[in-house]
Amino acid sequence: MTDEPQGKGERGLRLLPFVGRGFLMGGADIIPGVSGGTVALILGIYRRLVTAISHFDLETLRLLRRREIAKAVERVDLYFLAALGLGIGSGIVLLAGLMHSLLTQASTRSYTLAVFFGMILASSVIVARMVQRWNTGALVVCALGAVIAFWITGLPVVNVAPTYPYVFFCGAVAICAMILPGISGAYILLLLGMYLHVTGAIKGIPKGDLSLENLTTIAVFGAGCALGLVTFSKILRWLLARHESITLALLGGFMLGSLRKIWPFQRDLTPGVEKLKLKQFVNEWPDPIDGTVLLTFGLLLLAAILVLALNHLGNRRGSSAGGALR
Repeated sequence: MTDEPQGKGERGLRLLPFVGRGFLMGGADIIPGVSGGTVALILGIYRRLVTAISHFDLETLRLLRRREIAKAVERVDLYFLAALGLGIGSGIVLLAGLMHSLLTQASTRSYTLAVFFGMILASSVIVARMVQRWNTGALVVCALGAVIAFWITGLPVVNVAPTYPYVFFCGAVAICAMILPGISGAYILLLLGMYLHVTGAIKGIPKGDLSLENLTTIAVFGAGCALGLVTFSKILRWLLARHESITLALLGGFMLGSLRKIWPFQRDLTPGVEKLKLKQFVNEWPDPIDGTVLLTFGLLLLAAILVLALNHLGNRRGSSAGGALR
């Protein structure tokens, strides 16, 4: 990296790819059971994202108090986070309608889930390759992560009274899940029984519902998210720095276990429910094996091959660039 100051145009060009990666993360967040953290890990920005978030701490606050704005901006990697945030927001807004349609229509749901299943399955292989030492500990941790994610994605939704301490707790837990590959934060919020309560308060703001209860709910939930995000990101950064192989094995296990949620062949248990996140499905094995089933498996395999091929191409380009630099 050069030490010369960058112009706004040059910086914008450098940040543009992160907008695109954020766009993919936002699109992934729409899929129940798919985490934006998974996409960040696949795209090679996971460690940078975790590090940037973890730097929102007292040291950054001290820099701001001393009015060392440039150092504070650099420490939290603000331009990177802003570009990524812009992409995530754009992905959610622009792809929400399309993904909702693909996942709610019986004619396209299985095909769509098959593509994501294949992509995440192949991505878990890529993460496995990142693990430098596959010893007994790494295998056990990977299996544990898979079991945990498999268990979480099969839990029933609970109904709990929305007290403010519980809302704060849900915010902290859900935001932690959002940065973990393989675990959907929105799905965790749904399991904890707070999805409708929190989203209802947020959706009421544009409609002019500025009641004290709604504003307090949003503020308490946001505080929980902020505390959980900063605290958990510091833990993740420490684990990746000190125990990289074990941590990657655990994250890969989460990805494998989460495949339960996006198995392509599902039966709708709530045909009368329109909201995608509130619908319930049960996995089943396709019977009989007809042309539609074969096409679904074909899309799954094609998506997996495409992800592996793109990863291989990216590695080759990286090696070539590294050789040229030497």
